[in-house]
Amino acid sequence: MHEIPIEDSIDLHTFQPREIQIVVEEYLYQAVRRGFHEVRIIHGRGAGVQREIVHSMLKKHPSVVSFRDAPDRGSTHVLLKKGD
Repeated sequence: MHEIPIEDSIDLHTFQPREIQIVVEEYLYQAVRRGFHEVRIIHGRGAGVQREIVHSMLKKHPSVVSFRDAPDRGSTHVLLKKGD
């Protein structure tokens, strides 16, 4: 298992596709706990597999207010609810 750094962005290139869901889930949880209101998830452009996994999770995530592709489509900007 990888150590997940909690900064205002996370680069998913070092993770296997099967790890993406749990990594993003934990990252978002920790980002909200630390008071981040906006983060960037770097998934790369490629075939779009990681992007689709990330976007499907963000659509359902209770801490996500909204999200949008970056202009280069290699990352997604996420607006988070304020933590309690």
